[in-house]
Amino acid sequence: MVYAKPPFGGAEHVLNYLACYTHRVAISNHRLVAFENDRVSFRWRDYAHGGKQKVMTVSADEFLRRFLLHVLPKGLVRIRHFGFFANRRRQTALARCRELLGIAACSDPPEPHSLHCPACSGTMLVVERITSAQLYFRLGPRLAAPQRCSVDSS
Repeated sequence: MVYAKPPFGGAEHVLNYLACYTHRVAISNHRLVAFENDRVSFRWRDYAHGGKQKVMTVSADEFLRRFLLHVLPKGLVRIRHFGFFANRRRQTALARCRELLGIAACSDPPEPHSLHCPACSGTMLVVERITSAQLYFRLGPRLAAPQRCSVDSS
């Protein structure tokens, strides 16, 4: 048995409230007070003393250390989907939602944007993407000779 009260301020109020928890950063800009002489000052609440707002000043290195404690490791998902967005049931649940709403599913996915060669306007096929640093280390400091286009027309 589940007991659920209606939202106090309506659905929009609830969404705004939840958005604060799903799309937050470690510290918001309005809490930053000053950055002087390699020291950062920011506001914080001291809940041990009645939730009074205080200002703390720490070194820039300490501030960055504390900030980076809140950065998630690569590959760790912050927002997990559940309900009809859960991975296991997404396809059947979305089909049921479309059925209930009377909306037909998209039959043809939109075509991906194709790249065109600036020299001959032929369609380009991306084989590999490299950064400028990778290009520098592959070719060395010299510039590569310009290549002629060969377009696959298939």
